[in-house]
Amino acid sequence: MKAKTLKPTKVNVVTLGCSKNTFDSEVMMAQLKANGIAVDHESDSGEHNVVVINTCGFIDNAKQESIDTILSYAKAKDAGLVEKVYVTGCLSQRYAPELKDGIPQVDAWFGTRDLPRLLKTLKADYKKELVGERLLTTPAHYAYFKISEGCDRKCSFCAIPLMRGKHVSTPMEHLVTNAQGLAKQGVKELILIAQDLTYYGLDIYKKRNLDELVSRLSDVEGIDWIRLHYAFPSGFPMEVLDVMRERSNVCNYLDMPLQHGSTEMLKRMRRGITQEKTEALVNTIREKVPGIAIRTTLIAGFPGETQADHDDNLQWIERMRFDRLGAFTYSHEEDTHAHTMADDVPAEVKEQRAQEIMELQGGISLELNQARVGRTYKVLVDKAESGHWIARSEFDSPEVDNEVLIPFNDEVHLRVGDFVEVWITEAREHELMGEVVV
Repeated sequence: MKAKTLKPTKVNVVTLGCSKNTFDSEVMMAQLKANGIAVDHESDSGEHNVVVINTCGFIDNAKQESIDTILSYAKAKDAGLVEKVYVTGCLSQRYAPELKDGIPQVDAWFGTRDLPRLLKTLKADYKKELVGERLLTTPAHYAYFKISEGCDRKCSFCAIPLMRGKHVSTPMEHLVTNAQGLAKQGVKELILIAQDLTYYGLDIYKKRNLDELVSRLSDVEGIDWIRLHYAFPSGFPMEVLDVMRERSNVCNYLDMPLQHGSTEMLKRMRRGITQEKTEALVNTIREKVPGIAIRTTLIAGFPGETQADHDDNLQWIERMRFDRLGAFTYSHEEDTHAHTMADDVPAEVKEQRAQEIMELQGGISLELNQARVGRTYKVLVDKAESGHWIARSEFDSPEVDNEVLIPFNDEVHLRVGDFVEVWITEAREHELMGEVVV
């Protein structure tokens, strides 16, 4: 019989998936620290006796990564390298009953809204007075800023409502207080995230209130950039564009996953919009905020997608000329409406179509970047590596968008988190080269 450990609890939190999970892990870590429990994020020191894995269950690849990570720590437990393995997040919320028997090394499974129960298992109290407190895992100058949880949309392909529940907005006064706290810590950029930003306020204020929220956040001293992620096109609150245009610290940037350009596919996806209405919306956004960078995400190989639908999609992408675009292949998710349809596009065709989308976008991106050569932009320095400072303009979000590379220069000394004016000297498909304006 194994002797009970006398070592103090030291927790290693491992985060998989999207920025919403990053946010959740940061909140969990702040709660643990406030309870006097030592906690690190994705440490490889080998000093931790407890691991908490925050999983993703969005699509097949994400689910497989989560399962592989759980299995890796299950083996570590068998080898005596860790004592306890706990699993939380989206995969656990949705599949814990099926996974329990197959991975008995996991000591407990928790859902996306089970933080108090997880803390209790770790002999910690959920401290309500710490709501909004986080231990940032991002560089100190930017933070993901979740304004709501869950989603009320009925997109046919998406399992997020099954894992995250219905939409719940965070009260505005709480968000402003949280932003003020982050600013005091040195955070300069807030990246607003939610399953759907545009629903913000409907549940507690009985109206779409994103514009007022962004206005109030832009008043927080020390916040230099506010960036909007994950906006739904149908019912988009146009008032927020006025705030974006009028407030200098609201980036001319919008992440709006559109999923497809074919009206037939949009109908099958239950997106509540057509190609024509989408084009009109994007054109209006560009008219209201000249120079705005629009990022979108598309699905390749949705059930019933014909070659004609794909060709229509490509022609639409060519017309729209999005500044940033990502594509992923359709994943047949159980308990979604799309799961009742035949997953009839072969995997190799899905991959080929996604590749064609990205190749087309690559050429568009290069042309748009070339138009920036010879211009000067304000950029934020994220890191230093391989002889360059790596920075971003207001048109780019971290990890997913373009970067501005600034060669090291003995005459110019930069620091991570600095804003600096850069003259663009060269353009590549997903990078700009620049020199500091002195």
